[in-house]
Amino acid sequence: MVLSFWPESGFSEVTVPSLELNLKETDGVDSVVPALKIVTVLTVLSVAPAILLMMTSFTRILIVLSFVRQALGTQTMPPNQVILGLSLFLTMFTMAPIWNIVEKEALNPYIEKKIDQETAIGNFLNPVKKFMIHETRKDDLALFYNLAKEKSPEREEDVPLTVLMPAFMISELKTAFQMGFLIYIPFLIIDMVISSVLMAMGMMMLPPTVVSLPFKLVLFVLVDGWSLIVSSVMKSFQIFI
Repeated sequence: MVLSFWPESGFSEVTVPSLELNLKETDGVDSVVPALKIVTVLTVLSVAPAILLMMTSFTRILIVLSFVRQALGTQTMPPNQVILGLSLFLTMFTMAPIWNIVEKEALNPYIEKKIDQETAIGNFLNPVKKFMIHETRKDDLALFYNLAKEKSPEREEDVPLTVLMPAFMISELKTAFQMGFLIYIPFLIIDMVISSVLMAMGMMMLPPTVVSLPFKLVLFVLVDGWSLIVSSVMKSFQIFI
């Protein structure tokens, strides 16, 4: 393609390389497979937060830490960013043994082209599914098998992700709420004692939460509350027992 124009210095021509856009349909496997891989990678990246919630210890840790903040009555302290960040790092710590297995058996061999893609995916899912099954209650698994009207498999490896994921999530919610109940008990006792004292003194207009908050903070600091909470959450996972 040649463009002609007249600048102030005189007439000149510029040659522009031509560009051809081919939109023809193709049925070749070599052309379709790379496109499907790109779509698959983009889909996995878009649902990565959901995968983090459904297949790791993030849910239990986040809910327990949120219960701690509510039990203390500090409203937005620690901030949400701190709670989420601590939950994320504790999740990385909890899942580290699983990631090491995935790296040795799936990621590194696949990068070194020792195994194919299907084998790598299978080696990735096996330790993750094993972790999820050990943390899932049998009653929750039975619930979804009954809803799907399917028979329970004889081996743990045969449990499909479509059944395991919702069962794992429900089991994590149950465990987190049980731990939250136990966390609330000592702080509830402090609130009741402070409220009774204020009622006996006739200070009806003073909110009990305003007076009880310093006492709860002092108790939490004296017993090294954050260490106790984190230690209890970590020990609640089968991988650390």
